Amino acid sequence: MDKLGDGIFPDEVVMQILARLPVKSLFRTKSVCKLWYRLTLDKYFIQLYNDVSRKNPMILVEISDSLLESKSSLICVDSLRGVFEFTLNFMNDRVKVRASCNGLLCCSSIPDMGVYYVCNPVTRQFRLLPKSRERPVTRFYPDGEATLVGLACDPGHQKFNVVLAGSHRTFGHRPDGKFICLVFDSELNKWRKLISFQDEHFTHMNKNQVVFVNNALHWLTASSSYVLVLDLSCDIWRKMSLPYDPISGAGNRTYLLELDSCLSVIQISEAWMTIWMLKDYWNDEWCIVDKVSLRCIKGMVPGIFPISQTSEYVFMATHKQVLVYHRRSHVWKEMYAVKYSSTLPLWFSAHAYRNTMFSCN
Repeated sequence: MDKLGDGIFPDEVVMQILARLPVKSLFRTKSVCKLWYRLTLDKYFIQLYNDVSRKNPMILVEISDSLLESKSSLICVDSLRGVFEFTLNFMNDRVKVRASCNGLLCCSSIPDMGVYYVCNPVTRQFRLLPKSRERPVTRFYPDGEATLVGLACDPGHQKFNVVLAGSHRTFGHRPDGKFICLVFDSELNKWRKLISFQDEHFTHMNKNQVVFVNNALHWLTASSSYVLVLDLSCDIWRKMSLPYDPISGAGNRTYLLELDSCLSVIQISEAWMTIWMLKDYWNDEWCIVDKVSLRCIKGMVPGIFPISQTSEYVFMATHKQVLVYHRRSHVWKEMYAVKYSSTLPLWFSAHAYRNTMFSCN
């Protein structure tokens, strides 16, 4: 690209500095000069910014007042910059965050069932997805409130997929065993439909913690016996084994997260948090990367949930707190606490998140 500086610093140094700014601050620098204005459109810089942001994940939490259903706000918790507020008002709709991936959010409309958006809250870009079909959304799953909602963003190719999956049932009847999956392709701007036979159940946390790695979406089943995988390269569902015997893990809580672009499982018992990572994806080879004592937060253990992690940090959410564990110093720190008395649990609407300049258009 064109020269960025006046010779005081090399161009690469200037770009490395700017790539570490929050997106909001970065956009303010556009008024400095024409070259910096064009910086946010430069493909090399966008890739650099997204690569840097991957090393600093955050969690996005919706703060809802249980007495006032229409009153809610979004906060982002960052281990480096603390807590700051987010807004999705630029979409001119009341929405609920259903999935998060590489800086994009998939949101469903609250007043209009079956309406979905994909947005980047820091660049304030959004895209209204086309309706998957013309029939009323109250007759079949997953068009209304899908059991599983997944978002797969590939920063290298600047494209994304949205997945809606759920059990098929006719109006007034129980599910008939068919598992309907709708996949939206941002390049083609249309949906494709997959039909399979699945009889899986998922907890609320299983639905929230969908992980996109190796061009596939991953969900942990409610029984914690295996991981359900949708391979987007061939549109095939398959099952992935876990690093332990489900019987030996009875009594422990299990969660599915990402760790440095790899699939990770966190197991929580009364005294320990064990972190596994999928070392060899294609051969299902897992390894233990950390084992953390929970004695210093013993009273919180029954209600604590891991949301996001890196090789340095683990973000956890409770009913009213967001904690971060520093894996090198073995220190726990409270990052946020709810001030109001009547709120839904923070873990109920918490998602892993990161700042990126990924375009949804």
